[in-house]
Amino acid sequence: MNWHNSSILIFRMEAMNLYFVRHGKTEWNLESRYQGAGGDSPLLPQSYTEMALVGKYLNPVKFKHIYASPIKRTRITAEHIKAELNNNVPLSLDNRLEEFKLGKMEGMKFEEAKEQFPETFDNFRNHPDLYDPSEIGGETFPELIKRMRSKVMEVAKNFNDDDNILFVSHGAALNALINDLVGVPLKDLRKRGGLANTSTTIIETHDSGRTFTMKQWNETGYLKHKLDKSDLV
Repeated sequence: MNWHNSSILIFRMEAMNLYFVRHGKTEWNLESRYQGAGGDSPLLPQSYTEMALVGKYLNPVKFKHIYASPIKRTRITAEHIKAELNNNVPLSLDNRLEEFKLGKMEGMKFEEAKEQFPETFDNFRNHPDLYDPSEIGGETFPELIKRMRSKVMEVAKNFNDDDNILFVSHGAALNALINDLVGVPLKDLRKRGGLANTSTTIIETHDSGRTFTMKQWNETGYLKHKLDKSDLV
């Protein structure tokens, strides 16, 4: 074959892009206090500016749908992002996208939880494979991943391969879900580090959710401020 005279065809594989945004920062985030699925606190005034910034950052993307946790801090974040997007994207709430159920630790400051439930506290933060929340009446990592994964797989099977979908959810829950989707073992789910408030993470799938690939982790450059410990979960 004369390679100089032959045509080289380059095929672009279509991919569904899944965007994950953590909710805006709240008073309890600032206080280093657990919220979980049953707790909630008001968003900080600065968070409304940051929600607009992430919306502007995502504005060029043509989303087919937005799915959000119904918990107030997350619902408000999704609504403010939606307001910045050019096309009128449908927004649906789904309780499968709620934060971890943390039982007795909800409402407690991290230091209080560490003192009262030292092993549970440490394993939740550092050893997901050893985490047993029975003493606090909480939810395990596999339980959380199973319910969140069911929503993602539902979306992956019901939208087209070139669609963009936005999920607005919670820091610890998204950390566990996203790392699991891209194949990180349970024991290593926390090793990538935390997700900041109003951060954006993107993964893609070329095969309707059979496999996922990380494209972007914890992007916050559009927020234009230096992160501190209370920003990350």
